Amino acid sequence: MEINEGLKQNLMERMEYSTEELDIFLNNPRNKKVLAKSLNLLGKTIIFEVVESHGCNSLHKVGDKFYFDGAGNLLTKLSPKKICIYALAELDKLIFAANELLYAGVNPNDIVFDRASCFDVGLKCGGWGQIIMKISVVDREKIKNV
Repeated sequence: MEINEGLKQNLMERMEYSTEELDIFLNNPRNKKVLAKSLNLLGKTIIFEVVESHGCNSLHKVGDKFYFDGAGNLLTKLSPKKICIYALAELDKLIFAANELLYAGVNPNDIVFDRASCFDVGLKCGGWGQIIMKISVVDREKIKNV
């Protein structure tokens, strides 16, 4: 992939790279491969929907949704006002898997293990409560207010 000057400048500004650092970045073939596929990623929204909830101290209920952009940044304006850190902490692995599938040209909604649980083990196992969340990836244009 040939990197145009506009993209180089954008990378330098966004990442706060020096010219030397940009050269290091662009000399890594993996980075060029990711850049070539990044537009597809930027057009996606990753959604985690609560599909089970019992005893959640943060009051997350079935149907609550946590929204992330394709790069894995939490979209705070679309997500609940309050989100439990123990739920968020478990989502990085599925976001990473979705990104890797997109880079590979595979539909991330075909992921087999598409659920994550908050850190709490639930009342029956000595905790307080538990939520289960299911991942889906949609085109950004299908989400309002993004």
